[in-house]
Amino acid sequence: MSVHEPGTPGETATVVAATDVRRTYHLGEPVHALDGVSLSLEEGSFTAVMGPSGSGKSTLMNLFGCLDTPDEGTVEIDGRSVTALSGSDRARLRGTEIGFVFQTFNLMPRLTAAENVTMPMVFHDVVDEDRRARARTLLERVGLGDRLDHAPSELSGGQRQRVAIARALANEPTLLLADEPTGNLDTETGAEIMDLFRELHDDGRTILMVTHERAIAEHADRIVHLVDGTLDEIEEVRGSKAASGRDRSGSEGSE
Repeated sequence: MSVHEPGTPGETATVVAATDVRRTYHLGEPVHALDGVSLSLEEGSFTAVMGPSGSGKSTLMNLFGCLDTPDEGTVEIDGRSVTALSGSDRARLRGTEIGFVFQTFNLMPRLTAAENVTMPMVFHDVVDEDRRARARTLLERVGLGDRLDHAPSELSGGQRQRVAIARALANEPTLLLADEPTGNLDTETGAEIMDLFRELHDDGRTILMVTHERAIAEHADRIVHLVDGTLDEIEEVRGSKAASGRDRSGSEGSE
């Protein structure tokens, strides 16, 4: 599947759209994680989602990532409704169209960096030599061309996250989802990872990122604020931190 072409010149394709989605968990008593949220991501957009604990951030990401389905409402990817897909069809969609970057890296400890990156390629009919070549290209892209045969235990936290980003890009996904991608990193390393996300966005990637850090969220084009399972505000940022000349602490830089 690929993102459909816009219908008219200048029109932007919608990559994923949630319409009036509701998701309730029954944990002794009902917990309304999402209560009528509608949100769409346009091709090439970079959206950050913020909100207090329990606001529905992770639930929304799980719906967009086909890890869960709503109780009510619809989720469409590339104009195709995925709400009624079988579990196996959703799994294939996840493997071919969606790349995931997690806070805890989720790398296989017994595999090398290159082997971790090739894992998602099982969803495609790619011979081993081509998988290895693509893994090398992606690891070079994230600055780890000299770490192909290193195990995760031989890499720093920032390097592990770079491997995770390379793995997320293995199948040229339509959508890149990042769940607190700097949460386990120090401030300097986290800033380097966000610089990489900005480069991916500049290359045309569509990114949805969950974060609780304002400084991290400001790398996105817009910030979606969730409160108690509802969409409270959509704040247009348009990469203000990168575009305004401010440094990573938020103060104004000199010209």
